[in-house]
Amino acid sequence: MNAVVDFPVRPEARPYLEAFGRDSLARAGREPDWLTGYRKGSLARFAEFGFPSRRSEAWRYLDLRALEQRPMLPAGAQRGGISAQIRAQLAEMALGRPAYRLVLVDGRLAPALSALEGLPPGVWLGSMAAAITERPELVRAGFEALSLDAARPFAALNTAFFADGFVLDIEPGVVVERPVEIIHLSSGAAQGGSLHTRGLIAAGERARASVIESFAGAGHYWRNDVIELNLAAGAELTRVALIEEAAEAWHFGEMLATLGAGASLSSFVMLLAGRTVRHETTVRSEGEASRCELNGAFLLSGRQEANILTTVEHAAAGGETREVFKGVATGRAHGAFQGRITVRPGAQRVDAHQLSRNLVLGPHASIDTKPELEICADDVKCSHGAAVGDLDEAALFYLRARGIPDEQARRMLIEAFVREAVELVGTPLMREHLLQRISRRLASSEE
Repeated sequence: MNAVVDFPVRPEARPYLEAFGRDSLARAGREPDWLTGYRKGSLARFAEFGFPSRRSEAWRYLDLRALEQRPMLPAGAQRGGISAQIRAQLAEMALGRPAYRLVLVDGRLAPALSALEGLPPGVWLGSMAAAITERPELVRAGFEALSLDAARPFAALNTAFFADGFVLDIEPGVVVERPVEIIHLSSGAAQGGSLHTRGLIAAGERARASVIESFAGAGHYWRNDVIELNLAAGAELTRVALIEEAAEAWHFGEMLATLGAGASLSSFVMLLAGRTVRHETTVRSEGEASRCELNGAFLLSGRQEANILTTVEHAAAGGETREVFKGVATGRAHGAFQGRITVRPGAQRVDAHQLSRNLVLGPHASIDTKPELEICADDVKCSHGAAVGDLDEAALFYLRARGIPDEQARRMLIEAFVREAVELVGTPLMREHLLQRISRRLASSEE
């Protein structure tokens, strides 16, 4: 596909269209025709609609003009060995105990840093590039819906440009005892460019696993990540996303989950670092008595921006949703939470609750919160709530009266506030890791 096309193109999309033409020459003959078709269709969709504006409800709290005016085109494959900086990033972000680990550096699998030995029978964990060849039907299943969805422009851009990612395929009845780590690192070589990664987790009936994805890096880059979760009847999955990007990095993450009958998803997202970070979760509860927990938090300082969006659609009876999100903003930071729970006609006996609590510390920081319910059934139990405030002065006075310095007292209260959300993570190892990262983040902010 070149710059001369027979469909309308938004001006901000043209540089990406031209980059796609160059990349197509490099990919020619190395990918199946079905993937090439999805890439072209997705790019056409992005080119037609371009970047969303603040008139779009889902993007009203995020200013994309800097990204729109200065294109961050996909970074090419980086050559060379693994640097000491990358090894240091890995050592800092990795779990402290044995896990199955897949590492992506600059958007591509790094076999030398990954640890995939000893996977139990019935589990396939590998790069997306390998899965396209070895598991094409599994990978292909989710592409069409995303490629045609105009409401997801950056998921479409991801389909057009992703170079690699990961796939975790678990057969029915298999329990993965160890956690699975997916670590995304940026070396700094993609300076001013973008990294597009694609993930897929498919859990068969009554399968069970826990996954933690961590994102970190160096330099100025834009990471655009998409992951799909498909949980069959009775499957259970815990997924944690820890986002600690470089100080000048952009990060867009999108998770789309489909739940079968009796399936259970527990999701937690922790936004700690990055110039502009957006994480969107969409859950389709298609089977009866499915359950999802969507929890998370963000800690913002300086001029950081962070948005968390959740959409849960109950299309079957007996479903349950629990959401707890906490936000902290200091300096001139701006955070936002938007959550929507929809109960479709006929989805009776749904039990859904949503809570957003936030601390705004300082006159220039701000947090917007917008929980919503749309109920189209009459036998349901649903509620939502939101609160924005400052630290408890009585608690601060209590700590100061016992000789604790003011900054340390504030840090203790902030950590306790966020800890309430982290305690909802059901995997002790992941919970401990998150608390360590939060303590480190608060300590660095204090400095």
